[in-house]
Amino acid sequence: MSVLDNFANVKVLVVGDIMLDRYWWGSVKRISPEAPVPVVDLQKSTFAPGGASNVAANIAGLGATAYLVGTVGTDHEADTLARLLGEVNVTTDWLVPVANRPTSVKTRVIAHSQQVVRVDQETTSEFSPDEHELLWAKISGVLPEVDAVIVSDYAKGLLSEALLSRLIEAVKSFGKVVLVDPKGKSYSRYSGASLLTPNRREAAEACNFDEDMPDMVSIAGNRLMDELDLGMVLITQGEDGMTLFQREKEPRHLSTMAKETYDVTGAGDTVIACLGVALGAGMDFVHAATIANLAAGLVVEQVGTTAITRQMLEPVIDTI
Repeated sequence: MSVLDNFANVKVLVVGDIMLDRYWWGSVKRISPEAPVPVVDLQKSTFAPGGASNVAANIAGLGATAYLVGTVGTDHEADTLARLLGEVNVTTDWLVPVANRPTSVKTRVIAHSQQVVRVDQETTSEFSPDEHELLWAKISGVLPEVDAVIVSDYAKGLLSEALLSRLIEAVKSFGKVVLVDPKGKSYSRYSGASLLTPNRREAAEACNFDEDMPDMVSIAGNRLMDELDLGMVLITQGEDGMTLFQREKEPRHLSTMAKETYDVTGAGDTVIACLGVALGAGMDFVHAATIANLAAGLVVEQVGTTAITRQMLEPVIDTI
């Protein structure tokens, strides 16, 4: 029996900034005569769930059930995202459509497996109190049913300090874990979370450290855990793997499992999705982080936003 079999009964709530990832694929054969920029010969377009919806896609790919709460616009992009989520078995029943706010879209132009430029279409202003109450109604309706909660913050205005405080307190009152993929320089609004998953640069900025400072990862991990009253901190470090900090335990470093790194887009989504599902299944934190590290190593070998699947993990799960 595979450890992945335990994931089938796990339910995870994802609250966060939802977006659509669009890719324009092409080739470059010349430089524009109008400006010193490449001319991309567009050959195809593809789409993928992005942001919090990519976290949900990763959860579903592992065989668990994802409840995705966030907002979308009332536009064509929202329809495209709904279709994509349906294809990966993520329901849109918990999304809140907002008429005066477009669906966030990130368009990446890829030529010869390299990203040439990214174009963002988004609104990042704060949501109204009424919109937050609609979101809270969705959250409170599903919270008793889930095994773990993931907060996917992309700094698009959804996750206000008031909403986060309310959410973290409610999750803890149910005795469940709340995992946060943070954004920005002020992490005080994540205080009391079970686990924070910043990357190296984000951890340095949150602590006002130079990223190249000796022992930066170790010092930042312990400082964040203590100052924010966190259960754990997992700092991801790209090709240098990731380090897990737990209270009253020595830090645990996990080396990267990637053979080749082609695109880190969405790797953080994969990490926190795997952690949420594994912890929801009752695994210990080190085992959960080990699976997350393995999954991240697989998705960065792909170009474009790629969600982990059970089929990708099964052939290599016995290596950990």
